[in-house]
Amino acid sequence: MSRRLALSLPPWLAHALRAQRGPVPWNAVVRGVLAAGPVLLVAVLAGRESLGVVAAIGAMLAGINDRPGSRRVSVKRIGAPASAGAVGLLVGTQAGDHVGPVLLTLLFTLVGLAAGGLSAVGPVSSAAGTQLLVASAIGAGMPLPEAGWERAVAYLVGAGWLLGLRLVLPTPGSLAGDFRFDGEREAVARVYDAVAELLDAVGSDDATARRVALTAALDHAQDALAGPRLRRYASSAAERRLHTQYAAALPIAEAATALAWTGDPVSRRSAAGPRRLAAAVRDNTHTGPLPAPSRSAPGLRALDDALLHAAEAFDRGRGSDLHTRRHGIGDVLRSVFGAGGREYGLRVALCFGASVAAAQALHHTQWYGQHEHWYWLPATTVFLVKPDLGPLVSRVLCRAAGTVLGALLFAGFAAVLPRPEGLIVLVAVSGALIPVATRHFAAQTAVVTVLVLALVMVGGEPQASAGRIAETLLACAIVLIVGHLPMPGQRAGGVRARLAAAGEAAQAYLAHVLRESDAHALHAGAGTDVTAPDPDSRTARWTLRREAYRALAEARTAIALAAAELPPLARHSEGADEVAATLERLVDTVTACAVHLDDTGRLTARHTERLAELLDELDRERERGHLRIPELRVAG
Repeated sequence: MSRRLALSLPPWLAHALRAQRGPVPWNAVVRGVLAAGPVLLVAVLAGRESLGVVAAIGAMLAGINDRPGSRRVSVKRIGAPASAGAVGLLVGTQAGDHVGPVLLTLLFTLVGLAAGGLSAVGPVSSAAGTQLLVASAIGAGMPLPEAGWERAVAYLVGAGWLLGLRLVLPTPGSLAGDFRFDGEREAVARVYDAVAELLDAVGSDDATARRVALTAALDHAQDALAGPRLRRYASSAAERRLHTQYAAALPIAEAATALAWTGDPVSRRSAAGPRRLAAAVRDNTHTGPLPAPSRSAPGLRALDDALLHAAEAFDRGRGSDLHTRRHGIGDVLRSVFGAGGREYGLRVALCFGASVAAAQALHHTQWYGQHEHWYWLPATTVFLVKPDLGPLVSRVLCRAAGTVLGALLFAGFAAVLPRPEGLIVLVAVSGALIPVATRHFAAQTAVVTVLVLALVMVGGEPQASAGRIAETLLACAIVLIVGHLPMPGQRAGGVRARLAAAGEAAQAYLAHVLRESDAHALHAGAGTDVTAPDPDSRTARWTLRREAYRALAEARTAIALAAAELPPLARHSEGADEVAATLERLVDTVTACAVHLDDTGRLTARHTERLAELLDELDRERERGHLRIPELRVAG
């Protein structure tokens, strides 16, 4: 879709037509071919078609979560949702066998409430909540002869098979080095590339966009290094080296951000050092001599010092834990029970419960026909009610269009393919297409629809394209109605919660830098020389800075999704974008202050005046009710 066309369309429609771009993830495509199809084939050959269908569903949902990144991250990104799905399958099976329609609806409403609140914590928790609900519906409604524990084991086998492929198979281009860390290595190298691109853009209109890209690269690298390790600390020389390379990027990124804040153009020589560091990370080699930038300003001196520190750190290879996010159980509980979690949980509970009730009612009437797929309706509703998958109307339009297309395609395939051989091949091909189709919700829906209908036929049931379309449209209607119902408390709770978290992170970062300023002032008042920056204080500062920028990026994502809703829903998040922009300017300014303090031991009038202006602006926003952030003033 062209940029001009996107600007002419309303946001809710433009979002439905927008697709992600990027190279084809061929390694994920290969894993998709080797996942659901082969698992199903082995089960058919063993005469256990029903368990094969469950295992293939587990592999399919794991494939949806098989996103680009490091192997260690895939353990959590695929394994945690799969474990939740197995629990859901076990609970759903027991409930379906022993509970009547009314109690089943009430039970699933409560499960929806819990899963919805859990989904507000983050992407992995959201995927876990999704699989918990989908598997609960499948367990209660899919007519299978096996016991609940057998279904759960089969589900885990399917997901575990794909996870095993992700951990074992090398990715293209990684065989020359230690392929275990190819995703981590590329993520860290991209940080240095992003720093170089920001330095190139200093003084231009592209500087803000480049700083945002640097934040995204740091977020990705932080995730890539934050997965499980064999021991508490890095378990190999290669792993320790990667931790060191990531940690060394933080002061370089800080200096580049400060230079972007001042706005004075820098020479192209300044970006040469980060680019050489990026090449050293990718090739797993030493840095060699790095070109030194001019030392004519505090930011340039900080950049030169950071590059020198990076060259030394690369050679030493001593790691750190600067990639770890300091979030405890209290933060998780606050997300679950906060405004965002309550609104999310209540909406998911209403949608899931209403769809289960409607499906049960239709299931016990002759109008529903001979099909035994009542679980399709609540399972479809789960994907439609997830706001992290896109705005409500966009999700509904994409789901409806993708289901119709997928059902029609499958009807054509079912008419000509041999059974079960052709259907198994169709499952394998669909699994290969999932990594590409995840770039657009309609395309993903079409591929998953073909795969699911093929699994149903392999399990011995008749072709069910028409029923799949009807139930999807009914699910769309349920979600549209519930999505626009008034809710207790303020709407846009997710946006407000993300903004509040970003505000708190920015405040913590500012408070730390101001304490550093006070420490410098005490030395100056005592007539002593300004001491060198305390290493522990700088490490804490970099951690706080990372958290502030990351929280802002998460808030920006939530705001963008909310702004693309229909006007009756989008109006509840009006003004949030301006608050996020002010917070970003505040964090940029604090970063510039920190770099200047390290160099001179004092802040200039420009720094303090800009801080005061931004804090006053946030005070006005707080009075309007957009954001709650503790009042903080700059002394002097």
